[in-house]
Amino acid sequence: MTEDFHAEDGSSPVAEAVLPLPLEFEALYLANQEAFHSYAFIQLGSNGAAEDAVHRAFLEILRHWDALLEESNLQQQTWAILRRVVISQTLEAFRKRLVLLRSEIGLFQAMGNLPPRQFDAIVLRHVLQYDTKRISWYMGVTASTVDYHCRKAKERLEPAVATHIKTEGDRE
Repeated sequence: MTEDFHAEDGSSPVAEAVLPLPLEFEALYLANQEAFHSYAFIQLGSNGAAEDAVHRAFLEILRHWDALLEESNLQQQTWAILRRVVISQTLEAFRKRLVLLRSEIGLFQAMGNLPPRQFDAIVLRHVLQYDTKRISWYMGVTASTVDYHCRKAKERLEPAVATHIKTEGDRE
């Protein structure tokens, strides 16, 4: 499986298949990679998580490269992408830890089962206490959509809380 395949001229077909990156993108990467990694490391707390976040951020930047070149402040836009990726990765890690927690009312389990946008909105608003404007920026949706996701998440969480309240009432 690990045999080295070479063309008749000795070159590697895999190396030739790599597409060249735009020169400006490579320059942006070289200029920002260390700062991006430092920021992600501080936020995420581990080297591996920081590397994953920076890698995801640069893939996202590359995916939107042509549109980003039209922006008035490329640097500001790329940092915004990094921040969104780091927030996303933080929320995903929180979701995984939340499922492991035990709660008498089953709230953590119920939160872990929310659809991704509802989970993000409810955690950003009620756990991290972000305001609606900041949540809408992160999620890339309007303020009314943030409110909608929070409302729907609360509706999904109510049965877990209601069951606990009913059970507590029966014990008394």
